Amino acid sequence: MSDAATNGTEPLLSVRELSVAFHQGGDSQMAVDQISFDIHRGETVALVGESGSGKSVSALSVLRLLPYSAASHPSGEILFKGNDLLSAPEAAIRGVRGNDITMIFQEPMTSLNPLQSVEKQISEILHLHQQIRPDDARRQVLALLDQVGIHDPAQRLASYPHQLSGGQRQRVMIAMALANRPELLIADEPTTALDVTVQAQILELLRDLKTQHGMAMLFITHDLGIVRKFADRVCVMTDGKIVETGPTAEIFANPQHAYTKHLLAAEPKGKPPARLGTAPEVMRAEDIKVWFPVKQGFLRRTVNHIKAVDGLSLKLKAGQTLGVVGESGSGKTTLGLALMRLIRSEGRIFFENAPLHDRTFKQMKPLRSAMQVVFQDPFGSLSPRMSIADIVGEGLAIHARDLTAGERDRRVAEALEEVGLDASTRWRYPHEFSGGQRQRVAIARAMVLKPRFVMLDEPTSALDMSVQAQVVDLLRDLQARHDLAYLFISHDLKVVRALANDVIVMRAGKVVEQGTADHIFDRPETAYTKALMAAAFNLEAAAGDVVSE
Repeated sequence: MSDAATNGTEPLLSVRELSVAFHQGGDSQMAVDQISFDIHRGETVALVGESGSGKSVSALSVLRLLPYSAASHPSGEILFKGNDLLSAPEAAIRGVRGNDITMIFQEPMTSLNPLQSVEKQISEILHLHQQIRPDDARRQVLALLDQVGIHDPAQRLASYPHQLSGGQRQRVMIAMALANRPELLIADEPTTALDVTVQAQILELLRDLKTQHGMAMLFITHDLGIVRKFADRVCVMTDGKIVETGPTAEIFANPQHAYTKHLLAAEPKGKPPARLGTAPEVMRAEDIKVWFPVKQGFLRRTVNHIKAVDGLSLKLKAGQTLGVVGESGSGKTTLGLALMRLIRSEGRIFFENAPLHDRTFKQMKPLRSAMQVVFQDPFGSLSPRMSIADIVGEGLAIHARDLTAGERDRRVAEALEEVGLDASTRWRYPHEFSGGQRQRVAIARAMVLKPRFVMLDEPTSALDMSVQAQVVDLLRDLQARHDLAYLFISHDLKVVRALANDVIVMRAGKVVEQGTADHIFDRPETAYTKALMAAAFNLEAAAGDVVSE
C-alpha cells in the first residue's frame, strides 16, 4: 500500500454510501447499492468484479457521466479533495473532468473520434482546459506521445485511429488523459482488448506514469492476474455491492468472502483430453500462403504483398486441439479462414484426406456442416432479429432439409441442452441472455450439425474469468464426447494451456515455434515465445522482454 494510505492523510477521493439506480418507464433497478471506498494520493485501488457487478457504473458516477434521464443517485457522496461532486454545479464538474480527474476507457477504437487525427484529438483537450496557442499545443502533443511510448511521434500526428494498432490507440488515449496532469486517473478495463505482450507494456507504462506524476488511480478490471501485480488495494464487487476490501496481498493470500474465493478459483484449469496416436487425421495443410496484394498508382498495379500467412503446414487429428497463438496481426484468424476455405489461399488443404484446395466455394457446400466456426463476439455473431431456435436451427434448414419441423426443433432442443442451456429458452432472443449464455448458443449452433472439425476464434476473450472457465470445461466435454478436432485461436495463453494438445506460435504470418503444449509452455525456445509466456504468466518479467510495437 502507498505511504499516503497509511500515514493518516485525508483521501484524495472518498466515495461514501453511493447508490445508483436506473429508471425505465415506471420501473427502477438498483445497479450500485451503498458502496464506500477511499483513494489516497499516489495509490492504486482496483475495483474488481464480473460483468454487471456495478464497477463501470461506479466509475462513471465519479465524473457524473451517467445520463440524467436514466440514472439517479438515491444516496451517497463522492468527495474529491473534500468537495462533493454529486451536488456540485455543472460548471464545477466540467472544470474537474479532463483536468483534475480523467478516464481511460476499455475500447479506444470506439472512444476516439474516427474523423479526427491524433494531433487534433489531443490538442482539443489542451485548448479546452489551457487555452494555449497552436504551436505550443503541438509541442505538448509531441511530448505527450513521446512520453507514452509512441515511436516517431511526429509521424503519428496526422494519423487517424484506424491507422494505429490496438496498443498505439490505447497509448493515444493515455496521452489524452495525461494532457492536463490529472490528480486521479480512472482506467476502465484499459487492457482487456489487448494482446498479452501489449497488455504488459501498457500496464508498465501506467505504473511508470503514475510514479512520475504522483497520480492516484482507480483501476477497473475483471482480471485478477493484473490486480495482483498492479494494485495497492482491492475492492471486490458483485451485484452492486462491495463485498470485500483490503490490501492486495492480503486479499489474495486470505480471501474472506465466498465471492472473492470464487473469483480467485475461476481461472481455466485442467488438461485437454489425451490424444490417441491411432486417431484418424481430420485436417492437413501443406505450405499454406495467404498474400494480400498492395496496389498503387493510377492503374492499381501490385507493388507488394502483405503476407498474412506465409508457408505454414499443420496436421490435426480427431480428438486433438491445436492452439494457434500470437499477437493481433500475426495471421491466426486468416489461417483458420483459409483452412475453412472461406478465403482464397495457396497450398494444399485436406479434410479427412479429401483435397479442398482445388474445390470452388460452391463445391465446398456439402462439407460445410462438418466444418463449423465459433466466433469471438457472440453478441455480434448472433442475429438480434432471430430467436434462439431460429439461430441454432438455421444450419439444419440448409444442410438437413429432409428433417420435418418437429425433428428440427427436437435437434435444436437437444443441442441447447448439451451446452447447458434450458431448451425452453429457445424462443427468446440474444439480448435476453448473458455473454456466457450467448456463447453457449453460438456453440450449440455449431454442434447441432454434428461437425468433425471446429474452428474456435477467440471464443472466450469477451467473457469474464469464471464464465471463461465454464466455457473451457464445456468445450473439453464436447470434444471428449464427440471426438472433435479443434483449431483454437487465441491470445489468452492460460485458456490455450487448458485446452490445447499442441501449439503453433505465429508472428507476421510465419511459424515462430511449433510443438506439444507442454514443450511450448514449459520449454519455449525462441525469444518471441518466451516473451509471450512471460507476458501471460508473469507481467513484471514481461515488461522488459516484450517485442515493441
